[in-house]
Amino acid sequence: MKYLTGAAVLAASTLLLMSCCDKTSEPAYIGPSDIRIENGKMTPEVLLSLGRLGDPQLSPDGQFILYGVSYTSIADNRSCRNLFLCKADGSDKVQLTRSGKSISNGRWSADGKAIWYLCGGQVYKAPFKAGKLGKAVKITDVPSGIGEFSLSPDNAQMLYVSTVPGPVKHPSDFDPALDKAKAYVTEDLMYRHWDHWMEELPQTYLASTANGTITPDKSLNLLGEDAGKFELPMEPFGGLEQTSWSPDGTRIAYSCKKLAGKEYAFSTDTDIFIYDIPSGQTCRVPGGAGYDTNPVWSPDGSKLAWLSMARNGYEADQMRLMVASVSPATENQAPLSITDIRHLSAQLDANVEDPVWDADGRRIWFSALVDGLKGVFSITPEGVVTRLTPEDAWFDFGSPFGIQEDGTVLSSYCSMEFPTELVAIRPNGTFSQLTHENEHILSQLTPYKTEKRYVNTVDGKDMLTWVLFPPEFDPSVQYPAIEILLGGPQGALSQGWSYRWNYRLMAAQGYVVVLPNRRGTTAFGQEWCEQISGDYPGLNMQDYLSAAQMIKAEPYIGKLAACGASYGGYSVYYLAGVHGDTFDCFVAHAGIFDEKYLYYETEEMWFPNWDNGGLQEYAFTPGQMGPAGDGITFGGMKQAGSPWSNLPKPQRHYANSPAANVTAWHTPILCIHGMMDFRIPYDQGMAAFNTAQMMGVPSKLVVFPEENHWILKPQNALFWHRTYFDWLDKWCKS
Repeated sequence: MKYLTGAAVLAASTLLLMSCCDKTSEPAYIGPSDIRIENGKMTPEVLLSLGRLGDPQLSPDGQFILYGVSYTSIADNRSCRNLFLCKADGSDKVQLTRSGKSISNGRWSADGKAIWYLCGGQVYKAPFKAGKLGKAVKITDVPSGIGEFSLSPDNAQMLYVSTVPGPVKHPSDFDPALDKAKAYVTEDLMYRHWDHWMEELPQTYLASTANGTITPDKSLNLLGEDAGKFELPMEPFGGLEQTSWSPDGTRIAYSCKKLAGKEYAFSTDTDIFIYDIPSGQTCRVPGGAGYDTNPVWSPDGSKLAWLSMARNGYEADQMRLMVASVSPATENQAPLSITDIRHLSAQLDANVEDPVWDADGRRIWFSALVDGLKGVFSITPEGVVTRLTPEDAWFDFGSPFGIQEDGTVLSSYCSMEFPTELVAIRPNGTFSQLTHENEHILSQLTPYKTEKRYVNTVDGKDMLTWVLFPPEFDPSVQYPAIEILLGGPQGALSQGWSYRWNYRLMAAQGYVVVLPNRRGTTAFGQEWCEQISGDYPGLNMQDYLSAAQMIKAEPYIGKLAACGASYGGYSVYYLAGVHGDTFDCFVAHAGIFDEKYLYYETEEMWFPNWDNGGLQEYAFTPGQMGPAGDGITFGGMKQAGSPWSNLPKPQRHYANSPAANVTAWHTPILCIHGMMDFRIPYDQGMAAFNTAQMMGVPSKLVVFPEENHWILKPQNALFWHRTYFDWLDKWCKS
C-alpha cells in the first residue's frame, strides 16, 4: 500500500471523518483548548485544559502512529476523545476524527488499509488512505455494549468485552411485577466494587469478523462453562491487556481470577489460562499464588511471558516477569504442553510493567520504577537486564509500543512538568519527543525548579525526596510549603504527571512542595516497599516527620501543610493526633479515619487482611480451615488481619488507628470524599469531620455524591482544586 507523506498528509489534515459512528443526538465536538494564560501562572483551569494523549499504535509498516487525545469542556462538564495520526518520527500530525462522541480503542488492520475503533459502545471499521479515513461501517451490534476489543493478527477474529447480569439481584428478579422497586440483594461478599454495585460482570467474547455484523448469538464466551461466574477481564481496572493472541491466531492467553463471593474478596489468586481455539479446550499455566496477569506471546508463539506475584492476598508483592515454553502436547493429554517455567527477572529488585517481546524474540522490553524514576529496560532469556533510558533522566517512561529496525524504541513519557507525550529512544539511550500535544499551553507557563534531596530517617536510611519550588523562587523570601502524604499505601512519588494531585500546579500557587518517598514506596526495592505492611503507625510516619523537619529548617519556609489521599488521608488523620505543632493545616481526601470500622465496610477484603498485619504469620487458602481455636480462621477464610485476630500486629494496628488519637487534634483540617467510593466509604470522611467539629478544630467537609475514590467530572475537579487551594491559603498564607 502507498501512504501519503510529507506536505500531502499535512494538506489532508483538515479532511476529518464526520461519519465515525451513529450521529443520533451527538453532543458538540470538543477540541483543543485555546486558553490564554495571564502572568505565566498555572491554574486549575489550565490543568483541565490540557489534552490527554494515550493508546499509541504503530502501523504494520512502521510508518505511522495512531493515537487518541481527550479534550475537556468545563462548561459541558465532560471530555471527548478523538483519533490522531503522525509519522513515526512525530511529523505531519493529522486529526482523523472529529466527533462529539468519544472515539477510542483505535487499531490498525493487518494490512494497514483500515482502522477499527470503538464509538458509542460498538465497533466500527473505516478505510484508511492518503492520510484520512473513509466512510465507517458498523461491525458489531451488541445490545449491552462493548467496552473494549482486540483483533487477531490476521483480523479474522475479534475479542470484545461486554457484560452479563452479576451476583447482585433486584426486586424484579424475584417478582417481575416489582419493576419500579429499587433495591440491591445479595447473599455473599463482593456485592460492590470500587464505585459500583455488582449488577453486571464483564465477560470476554470471541467472534469471527467474516460472518457479517457481530452479535451475541455469533459470539463465544471465552470462559465456556464458567460463563457468568467470573470476571474477564478482572475489575475494577483490568482490560484486554489481560488477554493475548498467539501469532497464528489459534490460541488466546488470558488472566482470570476464577473465584467468586467470599473467596474472591479474600484472595488475589489470579491465573493465566490458554484457550486453544481448534480444540475448544482451556489449559491453566502453573504460576504464583498471587496476581498472574498481562500474558504476551513470543513472535513465533513458542513462549509465553507474563507478570506474576508469588503471594496470595498481597497486592504489593513484587511483580516478577515469568516465561514458559508452550508446545502441542502428546496424545491423551491437554492440547498444550507448558514447560520450562522460569522467573526471568530474578536479578532485578523492582516491579516489571507491561512486557513486550522484541521482533526476533531474543529479549523482552518493559518499564520499571527504579530509584525513584520509571525507565525502559530489556531482558534476555538468560535474565540479563539492561537499562535503555538514562538513570539521570528525570522522566517516567512507559513501556514500548514499537521497535524500529535501527533499534529505536517508541514509547511514551511524562514528568512533573508535562503530561504524557510520545518519545523515541535510540539504542544509545538518547531520546527525542515525537508529539507536542500541549506545547501551546505549557509554553505560556513560567518555569520552576525541582531538586532531588535525600533525607536521613530515624533509623539512618536515606529517603529520596523531591522538592518543587515556586516559579521565580527567591530564597530570601519566605514561602508556605505542602508536604505530600502518598496514598497506596504502596506506590511511588516519581516523575509522574497527575490530573488529581498535580505538584506543578501546587508550586505555581506559591508553595514549596515536598514529596518524600517514605517506607512503602515501590521504587527502592522490595524490602523498603514491604516494611509498611503491618506498621502503618510506625516508621513511615517518622519518615514524614523527618521530611517536615528537613524543609522547616530552611529559612525560606514559613507555614507547612500536610495533604494526602487514600492512605495519604489515613496519614493526615493519624498525624493530626501526634504531630505536635509540626503542621499548620491538613487536607485529607478519601482518607481512612477508623481502621477497625473500615475492615467491616470495604469491598476487597484481602487488602485490610494483609496490610493490617496478619500477613507474615498466615497465608490465605480458599476453603481451608485453620487450626481449631487459632483465632483467625472463620467460615473457611483466613482473617489474620481482622479486628478479632489474636495476632500482635493487627491488635497494634487497630489500637493505633487515627480515631484513637482525636482528643489531641487541634490543627485545621479539610475532609473531602466521594459518595461512590466503595474502597474507603465516604462515612470515614464524615466521621473525621464530625470528630474535628466536636473537638473544636476548624474544619470543613466536602462530599461529592457522584464521585468515587477520585474526582473525575470536570466541574467537580475544578471545585475540588479551588476548595483545596482556598483552604491552604487561608491557613498557610495568612
